[in-house]
Amino acid sequence: MIDPAPSDAEKRKAFRQDLQSGRLLRMPGAFSPLVAMLIEQTGFEGVYVSGAVVSANLGLPDIGLTSVTEVTQTASAIARATRLPTIVDLDTGFGEPVNVARAIRLAEDAGLVGGHLEDQTLPKRCGHLDHKELIDIATMARKIQAAIDARRDGQFSIIARTDARGVEGLDGAIVRAKAYVDAGADMIFPEALESEREFERFRAEVSVPLLANMTEFGKSPLLSTQQLENLGYNVAIFPVTLLRLAMQSVERGLQVLAQAGTQAEIVHEMQTRARLYEVIGYAKYAQWDQKIVNFRLEDQRDQI
Repeated sequence: MIDPAPSDAEKRKAFRQDLQSGRLLRMPGAFSPLVAMLIEQTGFEGVYVSGAVVSANLGLPDIGLTSVTEVTQTASAIARATRLPTIVDLDTGFGEPVNVARAIRLAEDAGLVGGHLEDQTLPKRCGHLDHKELIDIATMARKIQAAIDARRDGQFSIIARTDARGVEGLDGAIVRAKAYVDAGADMIFPEALESEREFERFRAEVSVPLLANMTEFGKSPLLSTQQLENLGYNVAIFPVTLLRLAMQSVERGLQVLAQAGTQAEIVHEMQTRARLYEVIGYAKYAQWDQKIVNFRLEDQRDQI
């Protein structure tokens, strides 16, 4: 909030330019604005908001139970916390083409640089689970066209995700990807490819920018960012990585607290108070009001 930030239009324009740079844009998934701030401070190129993570934070499975407002409001809070470009998972568009149009408008208003739509039916499944069902190509093309017609900023990226690899095979997924490009998609997200060779084949067959999903415990190999860049991919997302790391630590902390009756033995594993204040830029707020910050972090005895 304190530091100068680019406008939404400037973020979208810069993102489009970066897609043409030949380098891979790494976009870890943020489950809160604070996490987005850390992603930026660690030197990544962008932020991703996963539908699965939004669902999980609400205590729900990733089967299309969240609403468009829940997703875009969460994504807005995350996008506003960083100068980095932020992409959001718009699932199936939350319904028919008219619902897709509303989702795109809300995503634009939320300050996002783009969002992806998938070709599954409702109820949808996680992209790396079996027994998914797909809508037909013509229906998906209408959704893509609705998204294009609805956006007010032509730099907002419409990303088409295909889940066809596990249903129609690699060839079927490529056929769909090409049809979605013809419908006007700016980028293709081929979900659940099963080998480096398949990633390579997709790059050879599809001309627009490509997004790779490097999620854990799924069907795709965990290729390195260097491998993906060498393959010619433009964006890599790590949708649930940070949530999984955080939740593992939360579980451990709860177990220790329940069993020992104190958190003393795990204090050394925690982010200190000083570090938290550093991440959120606590001291910078003194530029607005000297009464807000009347201490020095280095003088604090209690650093947690």
